[in-house]
Amino acid sequence: MTAPTVEAPIHELMDLAWNVVYDLLEERGLLRDGLDVQEYTGIHSWVEDLIRYTVVHSRTVAVLFVDTRPVDAIVFHHDLLGADDPTSFFSIPG
Repeated sequence: MTAPTVEAPIHELMDLAWNVVYDLLEERGLLRDGLDVQEYTGIHSWVEDLIRYTVVHSRTVAVLFVDTRPVDAIVFHHDLLGADDPTSFFSIPG
C-alpha cells in the first residue's frame, strides 16, 4: 500500500482516462488480468516547456501521461526512474 498523498494523484489520473489507459494496455499486450488501479503505486511527474509529463507505474507496466492524457504504455523498467529523459522510453505521438 502506498501513502494517500501518492495514491490520490495516481487514482485521479487513472480514473480520468481509464478507458484510454485500458485501450493502450490492450493494444500493447500489457493488460493481463484487467486494469486494477490498486496495482499502480509509483508516480513520477515533471514539467518541461509548459507541458506536464507524468509516469504512473505498477511493478510490471508504466503509463506516460502528457498533461492528463495517457499517450503510451510500456513494460516497466527500473532504469526509467533515474533516466535524464524518461520520455525516451515511450512513443509520443507527434
